[in-house]
Amino acid sequence: MASCYFNPIPTSSRLISADLSTKFNIPKLLHRKKRFGVLPRSSKVTAFYGLKTPPYEHDALEPYMSKKTIDIHWGEHHRNFIEGLNKQLEKDDILYGYTLDELVKVTYNNGNPSIEFNNAAEVWNHDFFWESMKPGGGDMPILGLLEQIEKDFGSFTNFKEKFTEAALTLFGSGWVWLVLKREEKQLAIVKTSNAICPIVWDHIPIINLDLWEHAYYLDYKNDREQYVNVFLNHLVSWNAATDRLTWGEAFVNLGEPKIPAA
Repeated sequence: MASCYFNPIPTSSRLISADLSTKFNIPKLLHRKKRFGVLPRSSKVTAFYGLKTPPYEHDALEPYMSKKTIDIHWGEHHRNFIEGLNKQLEKDDILYGYTLDELVKVTYNNGNPSIEFNNAAEVWNHDFFWESMKPGGGDMPILGLLEQIEKDFGSFTNFKEKFTEAALTLFGSGWVWLVLKREEKQLAIVKTSNAICPIVWDHIPIINLDLWEHAYYLDYKNDREQYVNVFLNHLVSWNAATDRLTWGEAFVNLGEPKIPAA
């Protein structure tokens, strides 16, 4: 297994040694200057982000996603995003102390991204992507997730068609997502270009699919449609999606609870 960065400082204990207001315009995110006190530069804490491993062996998704694809996608592309982000953070301690979620939102900077954003967002997106799949995935959603999909898309078949259409009409590289929109209180399919992550718009991601060519070219060449169909029918983890929806429901009231029939 490849080596990972080790962060000996818990997230809650990382330190910020500068006021972010001079560099970022982020009124919704609490600045944490002097939360634990400002240390002299010689005593600053350096916090690195680590490379998370997929929750399965690299050959576990075969024959639908090959070990070679995961070896290269996770071991090289994902690793490069982590290493690039950590190198950027070494140059300026203004961003030390944030969780990855917070870092993505901070560096998005209300649509005027800083140079750290692309690497931070791609790390987040890939962590989420690996956990959106499982061996023996696909089939049908379970429990309340299926009910919510049928409510918001009309049927599970309609959802699959719309998800596939979104993936096939995304120009260039990017991602397609199933998200829970807080304000609308419903599920929606969202396309994002390049590294954009829907948490910057306060959406709650449920599943995502990587549409950069390195995600599927070794297995499917330029046949994006086959890749999308395989993801929906054989790879997507509806268990993970259900857990994420359950978590999201703590923040979004999706309506009155249904009373079981007698």
